[in-house]
Amino acid sequence: MRVTADRTVCVGAGLCALTAPEVFDQDDDGLVTVLVPDPAAPLHRAAREAGRQCPSGAIRTIE
Repeated sequence: MRVTADRTVCVGAGLCALTAPEVFDQDDDGLVTVLVPDPAAPLHRAAREAGRQCPSGAIRTIE
């Protein structure tokens, strides 16, 4: 799995960091930061859920 985030459309809701804190964080402006672009298998479910919950669609997971 590959995880990406489009910071230009991120609205800083923070659901990604709350849902998958091992994969995502927020910078000082509240925008998404991908901590682990190639997460291990145990983190895949949380990363997918973070992508589904993102209100702006900034999170992408590629299998």
